This record gives sequence, C-alpha cells and structure tokens, in this order.
Amino acid sequence: MASPTTAVRRLRRQAGEAVFQRVAGPDGARNRERIHATPGPRWFAPDRPVGRVHGDASMFVGGLAALLLQSLHPVAMAAVAAHSGYRGDPWGRLHRTSTFLAVTTFGTSADAEAAVACVRAVHARVRGRTADGVPYRADDPELLGWVHVAEADCFLRAHQRYGRAPLDPAGCDAYLADTARVARALGADRPPRDVRELAVRMAEYRPVLRPTDASRDTARFLLTDPPLPGAARLPYALLAAAAVDLLPGWARTAVTAGSGAAAERMPGVAARAGGHVVTRAIRWALPPAPGRAAQYPAGQDSSSG
Repeated sequence: MASPTTAVRRLRRQAGEAVFQRVAGPDGARNRERIHATPGPRWFAPDRPVGRVHGDASMFVGGLAALLLQSLHPVAMAAVAAHSGYRGDPWGRLHRTSTFLAVTTFGTSADAEAAVACVRAVHARVRGRTADGVPYRADDPELLGWVHVAEADCFLRAHQRYGRAPLDPAGCDAYLADTARVARALGADRPPRDVRELAVRMAEYRPVLRPTDASRDTARFLLTDPPLPGAARLPYALLAAAAVDLLPGWARTAVTAGSGAAAERMPGVAARAGGHVVTRAIRWALPPAPGRAAQYPAGQDSSSG
C-alpha cells in the first residue's frame, strides 16, 4: 500500500499535469522545455518583474478578467467573435495565447521575435465590419492598444491581489515598462510604461466601452457555460468569481449584466477568499519551470526597452 506521502505526491503530479495540459495543450511540455532551456539572449533578464508576474498562478485570475474586460470594446469584440474561434476551439486559443506569453516573457530573443512576427502576420489578414457597419482590422494600433491595456491592467491587479510576492510601486512601473516592449513590437498604440500612464490610457478608452450582445454572449460562455468536465466546475466557479471581482466596479456591472452568472451574486469577500484558495491550489500543483540553460552573455538585449 502506498504511503500517505506517496499518495499526496501522486495527487499533486496528476493535478499539475491536468492543469498544465488544459492551459498549454498537447505540445506544452515540449514547448516548455524549449522556451526555458534553450541557451541564448532574452528580451528580459531573469529578475525582471514581467517574469515574476507571468510565471505566477495569479495569471489564471488575471487572464480570465482580461478576456471579460476586453469584450467591452465593441469593435475589438466584433473582431474576436468573427475571427478568433474562441467558441469552436476555446482551448486552442488558450494554448496559443499562453504559449505566446511564455515565449515573449521567458524565451530566447529569436523565438520572441518569431512569435511576434507570426501574430502580426495573422493580424494583417483579419478585416471585417461590426454589426453596425463599422470597419475594423486586427492590426489597428488603437485596438491592439486596448487589448494590451486590458491585459496589463488585469494581470497586474491579479498579481497584486493573489501573487506569491506582490510588487512594490517601482516594481509595478517596471512590469508595465516590460510589457510595453512586447506591445510595441506587436504594433500597439502608446502602451503604458508605468501605473500613471496605465490609468490615463484606461480613461481614454473608457467612453467607448460598453456591453453588447457579443460581450454578454462571451460572459455567459466564460462564466456560466465553460467547456469543462464536472469535477472542474467548482474550482472554475471560484476562479470566475475572483476574476469578476477583480474588475473595476463599472466594468463588473457591464460584464455581468444579463449574464446570469453566479459570480455576479457572490460577495467580494467570498470571491477573494475563493481566489486565494484556487491560486494557492494551482501553485501547489504545478511544478516549477525547468532551469534556463542560457547564462545571459554581456551586452545582450535584456533591458525592458
């Protein structure tokens, strides 16, 4: 009979593999090894805040919150609904997004540049019109700016609330400076480089943000009908409530109105308690990333830009 310690280790391994498989996909292990263990210069040094934030379990809350917040831009949401395939292949989209974040944060400079070039090539082909006839293109710097602002805001909020080691004020500014480098490479308009600029950019977008049929449909899909097995429903419900609670008050109301989501009715204290439980459980289950083989030679490009 297995000892209690062995059983716990087995449970931890199985839980970690299940979570990692969902997020990173069937090629996740191979990609992970390549990203972290390939020698060579990186965009970011190992001690940069972007690695601290993007490598933390709080990203599970921040990522879901970012999707909900992004949906409130009617033009951006129309493009996502028409071209991203988030309903037909939600896990595929998650795999691609998580891999892009990992490559640009932790991968070699060459791999980061290749990942950005791939995304830009896809964006260049995406064109369309909203239901109201407004034309859009995925490589519009203003739309890319909004996607980045929503992500940076939610990732940072989640880390400060649920991260293992929240950043001090200088670290928050440095995180935004780091992520601005990636956003500029993608073609985003004026990505914020510190907390003050983030607040300014969010205020600039605020007048155009509103709930639409597409955003409400997205909220229902993400909050009330996620494509998950029964055993994962309860932890996901806690994660969803934490993500909704993370949003600014005006966005929380806009996202959940008419969605029927239980997250809309959960008190903030309960949502935050659930968020801490889930992120700590994920942190316990997931093994640390493999050590990098690169030794960051002198003169490499590893500043925040």
